[in-house]
Amino acid sequence: MDWNRVEGSWKQLKGGIKEKWGKLTDDDLDVINGKREQLEGKIQERYGYQKDQAKKEIDDWFGSQKW
Repeated sequence: MDWNRVEGSWKQLKGGIKEKWGKLTDDDLDVINGKREQLEGKIQERYGYQKDQAKKEIDDWFGSQKW
């Protein structure tokens, strides 16, 4: 996986990310700014997920993107 695509397209992807993980705030998304570790942490924080569950959700989301 090439997470650099996400970082480079973060502004365009924020809407879809907010749709998928609606508990993330605009401020959260600004702090995350395309960084995978930050996204994992915020998903864990907002949803009460374990690290592995947050990682799997992100992997599933990333794999479903039409690059």
